Amino acid sequence: MAEAELVIVPVSNKADLHAFVDCAYRLNADDPNWVANLRMEEIEKFTPGKNPFFAHARCQLFLAKRAGRVVGRISAHIDELALSQPAEQGMGPGTGNWGAIEAEDEGAAQALIARAEQWLRDEGMTRVLAPMNLSVWEEPGLQVTGHDHPPMVMMAHHSPRYQGWIEGAGYQRVKTLRTYDLDVTSPFPPLVQRIVRAGEKNERITVRDARMKDFAQEAALICDIINDAWADNWGFVPFTPEEIAYTGKKLKPLVHESLIRIAEYDGEPVAFMMTLPDLNQIQARVNGRTGKPSLLGWLKLALWLRKPRSADMRVPLMGVRKKLQSSRMASQLAFMMIETIRVAATAQFKTTRAEIGWVLEDNHGMVGIAQAIESKVNREYAIYEKPL
Repeated sequence: MAEAELVIVPVSNKADLHAFVDCAYRLNADDPNWVANLRMEEIEKFTPGKNPFFAHARCQLFLAKRAGRVVGRISAHIDELALSQPAEQGMGPGTGNWGAIEAEDEGAAQALIARAEQWLRDEGMTRVLAPMNLSVWEEPGLQVTGHDHPPMVMMAHHSPRYQGWIEGAGYQRVKTLRTYDLDVTSPFPPLVQRIVRAGEKNERITVRDARMKDFAQEAALICDIINDAWADNWGFVPFTPEEIAYTGKKLKPLVHESLIRIAEYDGEPVAFMMTLPDLNQIQARVNGRTGKPSLLGWLKLALWLRKPRSADMRVPLMGVRKKLQSSRMASQLAFMMIETIRVAATAQFKTTRAEIGWVLEDNHGMVGIAQAIESKVNREYAIYEKPL
């Protein structure tokens, strides 16, 4: 019997969207290191009007089908804010993206990529930067190393087969993002300790906890520092006030004052570091393979969020205002925030390990900090480009 014809169809209704989301759960069900996010949050992520990304982006989702059965998915999207960025910083005019790729086989993957490329061409794009799921602030890149362990909160885990399929479609790697694994049970090396002690003696420096009672204001402050600190970084796209409010609302159940530090110099907030308990530790136990916890699972999740014990930690975001980035002060503030969070995490949450990332391979400042505290690369994500 001849193999059924493969067809690529646009997602055009609610049923299609549910099929798009369900595809990821089904195709990754046998991977022990893939962690199922809550299904309702995945649906919200791809729904215009709920995810503020769509306020400045055009997007089309596609399904691959054989004999009516879904065998893959992909998103194609154009971020208007990304188009306005300087081309030398990675995005820029004419650059579109695709992401959220899942496929049973190479044939489905190649057809999905080709369809996403055609949609981008039809929308006037001349270059694609991928994968992006959806924004650079969400899940950028394709995992290419570290498949033997699960990802941390808000990080993707991809089949190792995808790398060859994407590169086989003519894509060249343009950047590598890394995560660094860190044992936090021991003090940092003597040099780092001396830098921290010197900062603690400097009366012009204050490192404080985030104030949960002023959560909205603190979130806005962090957004302001991010957009200043990261403005010249490769791949940067401004984080909008709506996105920071949305992200803040999502993260609030995970936020603990002692794990978010804001550094002030002469009373001015100039740096921050955000650390989150690894939600994936509990999600892997209660979400099953479908992203739909049982009643008991919801209870366990709620209890864990209230008091996460023996929790690994992830540092997804940190930044120092641009005016200080070329000074020794930048690394000193970073070391001070890392150390105070390390002490709080081990004392309050019985943390033994943490992960820093993503870190661009050529972000020499962050790479230097990661190496100074003796962390090791444990996962890499590749971002690819291709002319259209």
